[in-house]
Amino acid sequence: MRYCSTRGQVQGLSFKETVMMGLANDGGLLLPEQIPRLSPAELAELADLPYAEVAFQIISRFATDIPAVDLKDLIDRSYAGFDHPEVTPLVQQGDLYILELFHGPTLAFKDIALQFLGNLFEYLLEQNGERMNIIGATSGDTGSAAIYGVRGKRNINIFIMHPEGRVSPIQELQMTTVTDKNVFNLAVDGTFDDAQSIVKEIFGDLEFKQRYALGAVNSINWARVLAQVVYYFYAWIQVQKQTGCSEIEFSVPTGNFGDIFAGFIAREMGVPIKRLILATNSNNILSRFVLDGDYSTAEVHQSFSPSMDIQVASNLERYLYFLFDRDSGKLCSAMEEFKQTGKLLMNKEQRREVQKTFAAATVNDDTTLATIRNFFTQTGYILDPHTAVGVAAGRQITSGGCPLVCLATAHPAKFGEAVNKAIGQDPILPPAFQGIAELPKRVERIAAETELIRNYVADHAL
Repeated sequence: MRYCSTRGQVQGLSFKETVMMGLANDGGLLLPEQIPRLSPAELAELADLPYAEVAFQIISRFATDIPAVDLKDLIDRSYAGFDHPEVTPLVQQGDLYILELFHGPTLAFKDIALQFLGNLFEYLLEQNGERMNIIGATSGDTGSAAIYGVRGKRNINIFIMHPEGRVSPIQELQMTTVTDKNVFNLAVDGTFDDAQSIVKEIFGDLEFKQRYALGAVNSINWARVLAQVVYYFYAWIQVQKQTGCSEIEFSVPTGNFGDIFAGFIAREMGVPIKRLILATNSNNILSRFVLDGDYSTAEVHQSFSPSMDIQVASNLERYLYFLFDRDSGKLCSAMEEFKQTGKLLMNKEQRREVQKTFAAATVNDDTTLATIRNFFTQTGYILDPHTAVGVAAGRQITSGGCPLVCLATAHPAKFGEAVNKAIGQDPILPPAFQGIAELPKRVERIAAETELIRNYVADHAL
């Protein structure tokens, strides 16, 4: 399997090279040159496999330059610490299914990819006798999951930026209470989009990137998306066992388009996904893209689902590459237009093509809280606010006729304030959170200026 950049100037990379490069050296995002498609017989062979074995069967099709025994060990170790034997259990609640993606060490779906990526980085660095300095930006869950994925690992330092005051208290504590010497937390005075833009600028300085061996853990890294593809397969397997239905719909709360793009890849690989329902909060650049062909930035609004408080969705570029029939020239022109104007408009034909795969809905804070409240009253099950956005959108626009699976992206205890506001009680704190506020903290507040952060990385890099 070989990889290329969406922008056309980087081609022929191996999987190992793709993982280590992160953001392509031409500023694009890396993708496999072909998407392998599983036959019905091959899909059927996955039916009775445990999660880690399904992951091996999917990931091995893309990581062809890693020996099978090594890859299997990496995958097994990545999911051994999850608190549920199924890793991503599927639970039926009322008229829909909830895919619980929060059973990893930081209780968020990002663990599924970042436990794997942390082990993969360590493996590749040891093989090559190299070191890495990871730089990332987070709107909440990516930061803690990335930190937990690489804390204490050899030959790796990690620098994570989060927007000061714009992540939940638990999310902030999960990051800032990790005091391992290879972990650096930066509270940026700005929004997530500011921090993400700084990451891209720093990675765009190729001389700096190479001198300090920069690595990426944000979903710009293909391995992140690849690990998330697996649970779409696993969920479909479980639903088919329970219902006998061959088709399925997924409702996906998303701000950066990475999680739902993983669903798109699963669909391209042969999972019979009728539609992917894209659920956004009031920061609805992505739902406007699906519904109106209008991808244009607006002011970032703080919400009860802060991990989706985003106005520039990095992973959309990967989907646009497919939408533009892998025409890198057309994509480069579009991304330059977006950079200059903050706007991209799709024509009618492109909108029709988008809507063959995606549906979309915007869910405001009032509806989010009402969904948490009503779902709890009806089922006794507590949704976190991001999952509630997905449930509300899924119920609004499901086409019916096949099972609906809503992705539960975080444990409700990570967003206790919103949950309490909705149902009048706090979610039970899991053991991982008990006493976390009393732990020592290490964090540095810094202005959202590329040069300041570049210098900080240079001063603390391996």
